[in-house]
Amino acid sequence: MKQLLKRLIFGLLGKDPEAIVVSFLTGEKASAMLEEVLSLLPDRRHFAVTLDVPLQRPGVTVIRLAPGSVWQLWRRLRRLFRPYRIGMAPVLFSAEAHYRPLRLAAFLLAPARILAYNARLERHHLRLRTAIASLLFLRGVPLDRIFIRPRWLFPFRQDRSVYPETWRVIEGRAPEAGRRRVAVVSPYIPWPLAHGGAVRIYHLLREAAREFDVYLFAFSEGAAEEYGPLPEFLTKIVLVDKPRYREPRWASLAPPEACEYRSPAMRRALRELSARWGIELVQLEYTHLATYRGHVLVAHDVTSDLFRQIHERQRSWSSWWNLWRWRRFELRAARRFARVVVMSQEDAQRLPGARPEVIPNGVDLERFLPEPEPAGRRVLFVGSFRHFPNAAAYRLLAEQIWPRVRASVPDAQLTVVAGPHPELYWREHTGEPTLPVPEGVVLLGFVHDVRPLYADCNVVVVPTPVSAGTNLKVLEAMAMQRAVVSTSCGCAGLGLRHGLSVWIADEPQEFAEGVVRLLGDRQLRARLAECARQLAVAHFDWRELGARQRSLWRELLRPAVRIRQARPDDLAELARIEVASPEAAMWNPREYLHYSCRVAEVEGKVAGFLVWRVTSPGEAEILNLAVWPERRRLGIATRLLESVLATPGYRWFLEVRESNHPARRLYEKMGFREVGRRPSYYQDTGEAAVVMRRDS
Repeated sequence: MKQLLKRLIFGLLGKDPEAIVVSFLTGEKASAMLEEVLSLLPDRRHFAVTLDVPLQRPGVTVIRLAPGSVWQLWRRLRRLFRPYRIGMAPVLFSAEAHYRPLRLAAFLLAPARILAYNARLERHHLRLRTAIASLLFLRGVPLDRIFIRPRWLFPFRQDRSVYPETWRVIEGRAPEAGRRRVAVVSPYIPWPLAHGGAVRIYHLLREAAREFDVYLFAFSEGAAEEYGPLPEFLTKIVLVDKPRYREPRWASLAPPEACEYRSPAMRRALRELSARWGIELVQLEYTHLATYRGHVLVAHDVTSDLFRQIHERQRSWSSWWNLWRWRRFELRAARRFARVVVMSQEDAQRLPGARPEVIPNGVDLERFLPEPEPAGRRVLFVGSFRHFPNAAAYRLLAEQIWPRVRASVPDAQLTVVAGPHPELYWREHTGEPTLPVPEGVVLLGFVHDVRPLYADCNVVVVPTPVSAGTNLKVLEAMAMQRAVVSTSCGCAGLGLRHGLSVWIADEPQEFAEGVVRLLGDRQLRARLAECARQLAVAHFDWRELGARQRSLWRELLRPAVRIRQARPDDLAELARIEVASPEAAMWNPREYLHYSCRVAEVEGKVAGFLVWRVTSPGEAEILNLAVWPERRRLGIATRLLESVLATPGYRWFLEVRESNHPARRLYEKMGFREVGRRPSYYQDTGEAAVVMRRDS
């Protein structure tokens, strides 16, 4: 009876009683949308409306319209579908402005039947009763966040943020007596070395562990965790599950990136475990974690400067709100810490009122050694898509730069290292469901060792349209002696100069021309690469940067160590320390004043000394080094060595007793290597001396 009545009513209206599905192919992902609609409604009659996409699909009636205004398209559609009853009208809402008139015409044709798809191929029915949700969906908000409401406005809503309450401890090496104890708080476990932040934290933790007992507090994202060599040099690793933050991004005064890491469990773990383990100093990695109490904040980048660049490009209320929030949060946070570590002097100037300490990013110069450049036209881009500027850089590279390069150099090849789960982060940052891979491009995920890729390439590209801080991928290319083409912000803060150590281009056309020119000019590539390598060696060695961080920690911890030149009234203290250090060389302390002698003071008392001399032009020798036994393992010997090794232009030599293993380990840590032995060198025991050398 119901079917009969339906046929009668629609017969009187002159329409087919069976509802049809009309899909509007308004974007690159429209074919995928159509396939999903066909699988959802296989028993319906299907039409597909397109402007310029040729399509042949069994079971689908394709209607191809000539482009026109909204009014013209609507009139054509109304005439074509007058005999039919439209049950559903799927429409793809993506960024292509070319299809906007057809989308509006579809809405006028069937306003109550629109099934909207976004670039992620998520779908949502556009309805008046869910007008706000529909508007948010059309503006690109992900489907799982559309119905999130701020807690302060809807206190009784069910979908709330989840905050884990417990933590777990991974044991590392045993703490050593006399070492100072420092906690480092990170938003992730710095292993594997899948992105620049992990590389920096890992290397500086390893360098810090030479002198301090280091306790790592990190958030876990719930996946299978890898620790690699971290337990070998860290004392303990404390893991707290990352909260599941379920608040609208616009609804908080603090930046949402900071709110995502507000964890009562992490706060409680820091408080309780620091007291239990005797932790004296806390360093926080990233400004996102500035809501926790600590002494040192490491600003891996000045995030407000990143959002400034985004706002200058977008000029929207959303970009202004993000910029205002980050600028307010970052400047207030920076002023609360005893020191703020920044990557460059430019970053220091962006944080007025803070007490900055410049410790730039670095590179492992022993691992990233130059290799001869192979023949070919191979280009390399390294950048984990986890960091959204890298995803934006790849989009610019794939859509606007690489096609121009291939047009001029058809045999050019591009390798992209996108980090772990590139498809996941691509969808999150761009809203597009599929990751484009143009012709001539090989896209890789996480790569354990990128050195062979640097060795096999001819040019490294860094096309980041927005960036903050300094890029480690540029430093790796510099260390491997490979020519770099970069945007201005991609190589900022590294002291590189266009045409001398890097090729800088900010517009896609100019960038492509720079890549083409370097691929065709081997001498220019070699000149840029050699100059960049010299800069990397001079300024960006992790060992030197680790020494800076240890020096900063020592300065903030008490008691402070003061290095000064020895005076005649120090002779009694020098003799006392020498007698208490039989493993050191035995000299008459008065002779020390004939050479360069430095002493270390702790709480106003001499705790150690170092004597050295220049033996010939460009060569120097350490004659003696000793520390009062009760003051050992506080980094005093390291401080004394660092104070003299900072003198440029010398190759250093020393002799050490064969049995003095702690001293030998210290010298090896400072870059000395064994180059020979002298039998029966020490007269008191007849013991051999190990000769060690450190190049300038």
